[in-house]
Amino acid sequence: MAVYQTTLTIHTRGQGTYEITDELGRALQKSGMISGVATVFCQHTSCSLVLMENADPSARRDLEAWLDQLVLENDPLFTHTLEGADDMPSHIKMALTRTSETIPFADGRLLLGTWQGIFLWEHRRAPHTRNVVLTFLG
Repeated sequence: MAVYQTTLTIHTRGQGTYEITDELGRALQKSGMISGVATVFCQHTSCSLVLMENADPSARRDLEAWLDQLVLENDPLFTHTLEGADDMPSHIKMALTRTSETIPFADGRLLLGTWQGIFLWEHRRAPHTRNVVLTFLG
């Protein structure tokens, strides 16, 4: 079994979803692999990954707004507050979502559904540089 691994560096502009589907596809092409499984892993504790609709951005905005209501900033229960009001909520949002995804591929392309895309979901308000490790097994 062949293994190819690379790391994507994503520069965020603050909270929101950032589609990385095309970057994954380019990395898969570079790997030269035809069929197998891709794992996508985010190396951070205040952002996450989400497999989500990529045609209508309002679906992502609704998901972001819903999670913001579920995990409020300045909750009096939080003791981890030195890095700002959005830090502990970012950790909770990461724990409630995912930091890795597994996607099959065939014929040299990811087998995503018609309206599926993979997104880095930045939970912090400030811009960050994020690393996402891609591993292709085939």
